[in-house]
Amino acid sequence: MKNSVIILAGGQGKRMKSDGPKVLCQVQGRAMLDWVITACEDAGLEDICVVKGHKAEMIDGFLAGRNSRAGIATVLQTERLGTGHAVMMAKDFLEAHRGGNTLILCGDAPFIDPPTIEGALALHTSEGNSVTVVTSEKDDPTGYGRIIRTENGIAGIVEQKDCTPEQTLIKEINSGCYWFDTADLLDVLFELTPNNAQGEYYLTDCLGLLIGKGKRADAFISANPNVSLGANDPAGLAYLNELAEQM
Repeated sequence: MKNSVIILAGGQGKRMKSDGPKVLCQVQGRAMLDWVITACEDAGLEDICVVKGHKAEMIDGFLAGRNSRAGIATVLQTERLGTGHAVMMAKDFLEAHRGGNTLILCGDAPFIDPPTIEGALALHTSEGNSVTVVTSEKDDPTGYGRIIRTENGIAGIVEQKDCTPEQTLIKEINSGCYWFDTADLLDVLFELTPNNAQGEYYLTDCLGLLIGKGKRADAFISANPNVSLGANDPAGLAYLNELAEQM
């Protein structure tokens, strides 16, 4: 069974001063979504599903005008109820790929690269992991979820607001990119609950559910320090453009 990809692309670019989908904001003249799809294609992944939401017709128009090497399906997330909810919308796509592994990543993190995708998959398959989190190391990890490592992989991800003083010192952070064993993901995805302050379904909660079932979780540290970078406002987008000029 082929490996597959789900790209989360439902967000609105309101803080970006854009009325359209955030993923269509441009870095060096290309939509951030284009950067992400190209990285997946260059890593040899041919089955891609884009989860669209705000101004979905603009995503459709972008994909129709793109000379895609991979087969790209779309699903609609009518309500934005978190990353886990977005993946739930792709249930049929996941079921069709149950025998393989699924890469889940954000459409507004343009600097994901093929070596990271391929390296994380190699670790994922060689260890027989249910989930492999792509991480990076930052001198200032403020605001990011921290990776809690054990002797046998990882125990989970702790969000900034929930970190103990000791955990705030951890420099390995979650990039928001994951490889899942597709069947294992389907086994826990619909056990997610919105029992949090935001009332959302968090994809990261799948890690705890899988570990609780005795499944293995680990993390792959990307050599690319920018793999987790996104933008929340025009200043952040300008910074991404500056970085891209240097790449």
